[in-house]
Amino acid sequence: MRYNVEHPATQHQVSGTTEVSPEPLTFEQVAAVARGRASVRLSERAEQGIGDTRKHIDTLAAAEQPTYGVSTGFGALAIRHIPPERRAALQASFVRSHAAGAGDPVEPEVVRALMLLRLHTVATGRTGVRPETAHALAALLNSGIVPVVHEYGSLGCSGDLAPLAAVALALTGEGEVFDAAGARRPAAEALPEAGIRPVTLAEKEGLALTNGTDGMLGMLVLALRDLSELVDVADVTAAMSVEALLGTDRAFAADLQALRPHPGQARSAARMRALLADSPVVASHRGPDCTRVQDAYSMRCSPQVHGSARDTVEHAATVAGRELAAAIDNPVVLGDGRVESNGNFHGAPLAHVLDFLAIPLADVASIAERRTDRMLDVARSQGLPAFLADDPGVDSGYMIAHYTQAGVVTDLKRSASPASVDSIPTSAMQEDHVSMGWSAARKLRTAVSGLRTVLAVELLTAARALDLRAPLEAAPATGAVRDLLRTHVSGPGPDEHVAPQIRAAEQLLASGEVHRVAAEHVDPVLGGHS
Repeated sequence: MRYNVEHPATQHQVSGTTEVSPEPLTFEQVAAVARGRASVRLSERAEQGIGDTRKHIDTLAAAEQPTYGVSTGFGALAIRHIPPERRAALQASFVRSHAAGAGDPVEPEVVRALMLLRLHTVATGRTGVRPETAHALAALLNSGIVPVVHEYGSLGCSGDLAPLAAVALALTGEGEVFDAAGARRPAAEALPEAGIRPVTLAEKEGLALTNGTDGMLGMLVLALRDLSELVDVADVTAAMSVEALLGTDRAFAADLQALRPHPGQARSAARMRALLADSPVVASHRGPDCTRVQDAYSMRCSPQVHGSARDTVEHAATVAGRELAAAIDNPVVLGDGRVESNGNFHGAPLAHVLDFLAIPLADVASIAERRTDRMLDVARSQGLPAFLADDPGVDSGYMIAHYTQAGVVTDLKRSASPASVDSIPTSAMQEDHVSMGWSAARKLRTAVSGLRTVLAVELLTAARALDLRAPLEAAPATGAVRDLLRTHVSGPGPDEHVAPQIRAAEQLLASGEVHRVAAEHVDPVLGGHS
């Protein structure tokens, strides 16, 4: 089996190295390592902290008094004291038993993100991992090897156990990985070829490598990167639809938006004004003879819906930023050498915002679908041909593209149901309340892809509708986006195979090209703060 190692939005490998220190990682660093395959190195401060903390663990390991995670069993088996000669076996057994995932492998960028985030927690000096194990994890990242992490296995408490255990298992030379070329192979073969010596885990290291929220956090950070751009793109496709439907831009006026001072709404409205600026289509029906005062809600209320999504993204980014500053392990090694059990591994803060994001995402998709439908309905499209077909009856135009869009929107509505309220007790009732944050992250990740498809269909439909308004010209911004699409998808005419058109539009959105072209027109108007 071979896995595609590229993310659709990745255009090239990022050069340079990310230094991993006790300081929080940035969103940009996570994306660079996860998607751009940038390399990593531990800072001097991180190396010092890791070494100093390990000395505390070695002291506790030699003591007669048992310490949880160092000289005891785990979870519901924590009451058993493990003799020194059995502790290496304990660590190996722990990782093997916890690497219990099932289902398809998750995406390489997700695995790289969780590996980086676990390395960062190690770099805080609060886990007790040995320096050589930290270096091995960094080397695994730098080699391009991606451990096989399965879709199912995490309940989000204690953290992402099975996914992180799959990474720890690979570090020991067991389990399966995708090598740098994307081929699925035994870790025992791939690691030596990359010059990595498999690690024999010592006391505390099994827990330290697996007890974190890194999978949830990695997926949240990547989703936020995507959603920040997709909400901008939603403004673009909405503006194109409003223009194509002969809608008014008066509802987006700054003084009207100021009556309801939500920052996201104000930003979306300002962007839509800039996108529609100098539009001959809009100007053609702006005079005193125009009797249309109010457009349909899907047009007029776009800034309100998109703006709420923006504000939700900002809230989720705040939570993610706090989590990027966290050192999550159980037990954790404090600065004075104490090893204390805690509940910081519980994924509730992440699970809640992962679920929260799915709601406005579904709503942004839903309002886009309603605008698309209006452009295809001859009774509501202000003179456009039925389904934007060249010869309606013979040609079906974008009729079934809308079916596809509607099907995705329906799935997104289902995905908006929260996972985080669906706790299920495990580990002989020791873990009697779990976050389900991994599940929330997985469905959000699928939903982000679905939103991209929905906006791609609106982009196709609005672009064709604008073409059909000729000889009236589109606004400079919307026209530039339409022209970009036309380099990949042909304009109005007899029916063609539509699925490749949808795929081409999706790829344009994923590549960032639509966002970039629109920003060239919007940023100068808004002072570079589009």
